[in-house]
Amino acid sequence: MPHDTPLIATIVAGLGLAFIFGLIANRLKLPTLVGYLLAGILIGPHTPGFVADQKLGTELAEMGVILLMFGVGLHFSLKDLLSVRAIAVPGAVVQMATATLLGMGLAWLLGWPIGAGIVFGLALSVASTVVLLRALQERRLIETERGRIAVGWLIVEDIAMVLALVLLPALAGIMGGASQTSAASDPLVQWLDLGVGGVILVTLLKVAGFVAVMLGLGRKVIPWLLHYVAHTGSRELFRLAVLAIALGVAFGATKLFGVSFALGAFFAGMIMSESELSHRAAEESLPLRDAFSVLFFVSVGMLFNPWTLLTAAWPILATLFIIIIGKSLAAFLIVVAFRYPASTALTVSASLAQIGEFSFILAELGVGLKLLPPEGRDLILAGAILSIMLNPAVFAGIGWLKRRLDLNAAPSPETSANREAAAAPPATPPGTDDEAPQSTGLTGHTVLVGYGRVGSLVAEGLRAKGLPYLVIEDATRPQARLRHEGVETISGNAVQQEILTSANIAGAHRLIVAIPNAFEAGQIVETAKAANPALAIIARAHSDAEVEHLKGLGAGTVIMGEREIARGIIEEIHGATRQGAVSGTTHAHDLPFVALDEPGSTAGAAAPKPAT
Repeated sequence: MPHDTPLIATIVAGLGLAFIFGLIANRLKLPTLVGYLLAGILIGPHTPGFVADQKLGTELAEMGVILLMFGVGLHFSLKDLLSVRAIAVPGAVVQMATATLLGMGLAWLLGWPIGAGIVFGLALSVASTVVLLRALQERRLIETERGRIAVGWLIVEDIAMVLALVLLPALAGIMGGASQTSAASDPLVQWLDLGVGGVILVTLLKVAGFVAVMLGLGRKVIPWLLHYVAHTGSRELFRLAVLAIALGVAFGATKLFGVSFALGAFFAGMIMSESELSHRAAEESLPLRDAFSVLFFVSVGMLFNPWTLLTAAWPILATLFIIIIGKSLAAFLIVVAFRYPASTALTVSASLAQIGEFSFILAELGVGLKLLPPEGRDLILAGAILSIMLNPAVFAGIGWLKRRLDLNAAPSPETSANREAAAAPPATPPGTDDEAPQSTGLTGHTVLVGYGRVGSLVAEGLRAKGLPYLVIEDATRPQARLRHEGVETISGNAVQQEILTSANIAGAHRLIVAIPNAFEAGQIVETAKAANPALAIIARAHSDAEVEHLKGLGAGTVIMGEREIARGIIEEIHGATRQGAVSGTTHAHDLPFVALDEPGSTAGAAAPKPAT
């Protein structure tokens, strides 16, 4: 058996060190991605010791981009994407143009030719897919209006970069580099002997062709295939089908239509989201998405030479200024100009305040075409590393700024009217702030976190008992349903202390955490218990370990779904035995509702009746 296994060594070293340094970063209250980047620097070629295969690391990172964009597509629909086109298309174009001009200005100061300035500026203008999506997912913003704007903006940048990568080889000779038109152009362009205009036209036609195929054929084939595999009853085959569709569409989109892996994967996920099985597909692909996104940050760290921080300090600071301040300020002004609230503009700006994978590809191409000097590539790499490391701090900064703006803004009847308008059932129009939490006037009430399959049943039981309650929910579709039903709703992630404060957790009688994520539920329980020690807390779990975790953080009652299902089955058998006949099928909404007036304290057995 061969012992030279660079792929295994790269994965083991990357994930192993990422875990160690991620753990240290978490202990020091730093973002875990800082630890992942440090792990990559340690196994990169610029530090002593073990050196991982850089090419393999880059390809593994590309897998992370594919799976992450596929996951985002699963939470998107074509309607969501089209709803933000009015801001995403002009916003991305103007922001990229601004950043490119700023980059050209710095290149001119450094004495580089105009061609180098264009490549350098373009590389600074496009945000990292992985970093942007990771930031939005951690803050549960993907399904909000500002999340859709950021993702739509990202898609436009993606298409623009596909055009740039195709056009650069054709224009290199004009821009002062080594022309590679014949080698880089499409075979159809060469056969028809088309010029630069032909390259642009063919590229746009290919992108349009890919979108048409996905919206036409893909919308029929992908959902049908998922349902067919689901009916086999094999979870293994279903998981394999999800991954095969995601990777196959992404690869085929690149080879057949010339679009990026990320764009292909996004459309695959978006088409799959129309299937009823999309939720299950998202769950099945989540572990791989997490693992490969970690490898992305490790691969970025491998590219970085830490000595450039000393040898080119001032150019690096100028590059960082363009990335974090220059293009973010441009994005902020554009969003505000479209009459969106300042909080939405700040979120979009923070999302774009970094660069990543497309910047590396463009830099390598620029150096290969002799357009960009190697020093330019080093500045781009340094700017990417530092901007990625600083991105969590940027988000923390805008969070502080938004809180200051909220404190300084005096409430007025107009503000109240605007908030009531924002809570109406139709889609939120530009100008409404879907981020600032509204404070409730309820006291002695129940706070329900999550309005999914479990939360909606709990809410139905609360209504039936006439108990006052409100719902904290961060997904757009459940929010619209709740508001249509006239249920008081607070938009946001209950992990954030200000969201719980808006729900008057200090004056509440009961907290019900109906979300399935035990780690996030634990944070909510801990924060709520600190604010209100007398609060009765009911949470859900999927294992004994999760029960103990939530109980240890302060939950008085933790209900484990599997145990309650078993109890319901047993009670049904007992009931059928007593009646002397077998009853019919019992649906989830027919199960007795858990007694909420006096919550018990026994983990997994809080009440005599089952709840799901």
